[in-house]
Amino acid sequence: MKRIFLIGYMGVGKTTAGRELARVMNLEFIDLDHFIQTRYNKTIAQLFEEGGEEKFREIENKVLKEVAEFEDVVISTGGGAPCFFDNIEVMNAAGTTVYLKATPELLAARLNTCKEKRPLIKDKSEDELLAFVAANLEKREPFYGRANLIFETEELVNREDVGAYVLKLMTRINE
Repeated sequence: MKRIFLIGYMGVGKTTAGRELARVMNLEFIDLDHFIQTRYNKTIAQLFEEGGEEKFREIENKVLKEVAEFEDVVISTGGGAPCFFDNIEVMNAAGTTVYLKATPELLAARLNTCKEKRPLIKDKSEDELLAFVAANLEKREPFYGRANLIFETEELVNREDVGAYVLKLMTRINE
């Protein structure tokens, strides 16, 4: 039985790497945000709008505890998931947590190409985005750093790099 939780900041590649990791390890893949959206039949933005962040984080915690009992699965969490309630402890107790780590500069560059899809950053200039990412990453680092494994993502530049990157990640997980 395997449970692998991918954590890290938005734009780091949790979903992209998670899908491929699940495929090569013959495991099921779950994107926690997508799972929540399907369960509640609402987008994450709608859940935030209706109940605020506090209510969303309660939902996220409840659903995380549910999926943490699934077997043979790779779970990609939302960027903030490890930072609330006992979520990082839940994940560490249930399986292997992997922090996909990147610099604020790399994250801001990646996010700048798709910011219109992300309500928190869609109206930010490049400089504002970098400052926002750096500040948030600094706050979240103490939680992310509690993962069982820290894996640098500097090599994950585009989708063509995913296969080689995931093979390295799989090797580290299986050590």
